[in-house]
Amino acid sequence: MNQIVKPLSYEIIPPSAPFSDAQRSWLNGFFAGFLQLDGTTPLTPEQGAAAIGGAAGDGDDGEAPWHDQTLPIAERMKPADGRPLRRRMMAAMAQQDCGQCGYNCNDYSAALADRRELRLNLCTPGGKETARMLKQLYVELDKTSTPAAVKTVGSPSLAPTSGAATTPAADAGRSRDNPVTATFVSRRLLNKAGSQKETWHLDFDLSQCGLDYTVGDSFGVFPKNDIGLVDQIIAILDASHMTEIRGKPLRDALRDDVSLSPSPDSLFELLSFITGGRLREKARALASGDDPDGDAANLDVLAALQKFSGVRPHPEAFVEALEPLQPRLYSISSSYTATPGRLSLTIDAVRYLVGKRKRLGVASTFFAERIAPGDAVSVYVQRAHAFGLPKNPATPVIMIGPGTGIAPFRAFLLERQATGAPGRNWLFFGHQRSDYDFFYGDEFNAMKASGLLTRLSLAWSRDGKEKFYVQDRMREVGRELWSWLADGAHVYVCGDAKRMAKDVERALVDIVAQHGARSTDEAVAFVGGLKKAGRYEQDVY
Repeated sequence: MNQIVKPLSYEIIPPSAPFSDAQRSWLNGFFAGFLQLDGTTPLTPEQGAAAIGGAAGDGDDGEAPWHDQTLPIAERMKPADGRPLRRRMMAAMAQQDCGQCGYNCNDYSAALADRRELRLNLCTPGGKETARMLKQLYVELDKTSTPAAVKTVGSPSLAPTSGAATTPAADAGRSRDNPVTATFVSRRLLNKAGSQKETWHLDFDLSQCGLDYTVGDSFGVFPKNDIGLVDQIIAILDASHMTEIRGKPLRDALRDDVSLSPSPDSLFELLSFITGGRLREKARALASGDDPDGDAANLDVLAALQKFSGVRPHPEAFVEALEPLQPRLYSISSSYTATPGRLSLTIDAVRYLVGKRKRLGVASTFFAERIAPGDAVSVYVQRAHAFGLPKNPATPVIMIGPGTGIAPFRAFLLERQATGAPGRNWLFFGHQRSDYDFFYGDEFNAMKASGLLTRLSLAWSRDGKEKFYVQDRMREVGRELWSWLADGAHVYVCGDAKRMAKDVERALVDIVAQHGARSTDEAVAFVGGLKKAGRYEQDVY
C-alpha cells in the first residue's frame, strides 16, 4: 500500500525559493515523503529550509559561477545578483582563496553575513574595490544589532580581533590573530648579475616557536614600514616623532601598526573634514571612489598628503584614519620533513617608480634590506585549503610555476625526495633569461640527474626574438602531457592569477582537445572535472 502523506502545516521549500507555486507544492510533498515526515513531528521552517538549502538555509544552490580570480569585480557581481547576501559578499572578494584574510572567500563572506567577523578590509588582494563593495552590502544587514560594524573599514582601533583573545595556546602560530615569533636566519640573491629582477631566498628558524608545516602551506609574516617613508610623512604632518599615539611614539606607530599604501577612503574623509572649497570637494570625491584628477590609483598615504599640501591633520586623527598594516602570505619553498625546524621563502623584491619617486613593496623590501640575521619576526602558518601533494605517493604530478611560482614546487620535490615517493615528477619553470634567472637551477639539475625529477621543461621569455612562456612549452610537449593526464597525473599551478594561470588553463584545454580527441566544450568540461576531482589545484596571487 502506498504511504499517504498528511497535509503539511509548514513549508520545506521557502516562498523565496525560485519556483512556481505548483513546483513548490510538489517539492514540499516530495521532500516530506523523502524525509519520512508523517505530520507527527513537523520540521520547523528553518529545518526545512536547511534540508534543501544547505547549512545556511537560504535556498542557495551552492554554485559560485563568479569564483574566478581573473574576472573584474563588476563581472563577478553580475552572476551573484539576486543571490543571498553572503553570496554577493563572496563575489565582491578577490576570489583567490589565498587565506590572507584568515578564511577562504566563502567562509569569510559567511562570517561577515553572520556578524562573526566585523572587519570588512581583510581581503588584501581585493583592495579598495572589495572593501567598498563589502561596506555597501553590509548596510543591508540589520543595522540595530551591531551599529558599529560598518565603521570597521579603515580604522584599526575599531577593528575587533577575530578570536585572538580566546585562541588556545596550542593554536599559537596557526592564524593571523595568534602569531608567534620566529628568527630570520639569512637571505641570498637567486638572480645572477645582469638580471632585471631581484629575487631572494629567505631562511627562518622555527625551532624556538614550535611551528611545523606541510608542503603547500603558506607563511604569514608581519612586516614593518620603511622608516624613511615614515619620516617623510611625519615631516609633512609637521609633528614630532615622539608624539604619543596609542601609548607609543608616532614614529613607531607609523612603522609598525598602519598601512601606508594605498591611501584609504577614510583618510580622504578626514581631509574633507578639515579643509574647504575645491580641496574639500576633491577629498570627498576620492573618498567615494571617484578619480577627479586621474591619479587615484597612485595615491599612497604620502602622495595623498602631498596632494593636499598645507592640510595637516592632527597625528592621532591621522593614524586613526589609516588601515591596519596587514600580514603578507607567501608560499613556502621548503619541506619540514627534509629540514625540520627550518622554513624557506622565495620572494621578489618590489621596487618601482611613480613619477620621480621610488615606491617599495612593504614586506618584500623589509626582507630584502631592512631586517638582519638573528632578528625576530612575528609569523604564522596558514594551512592550505586545497593545495598539496596527492595522498598516494605513486601518483604522478605536473607542476607549473614560473618566477616565484616555483616556491611550492621546490617544496614538493624536496618532500618527495625526503619520503622516497615513487611517483613521477614533471616541472615547468620559466622566467626572463636562462643565464640570470634560473632559480635553484643546480638543485633541479641534480634532481633530474638522480631521477627524482622525471622531466624539466623550461621557458625563457627574453632569450629569443619572440617571448616564450610556460604555456607555449606546454603546447610543444602536449602529447606527452596528455599521456601523463591519462595516467592520472595531478596538475598544480602557482603564480600570477590574472594572466599566467588563465593562459596555462587555456593551454591545457587546447592540449586535451587536440591530443584527447575532444571538442573544445568537452575539453573545458574535462579540465573542470580535474578541478572537481582535486587533480587541478592552484596557488595563485
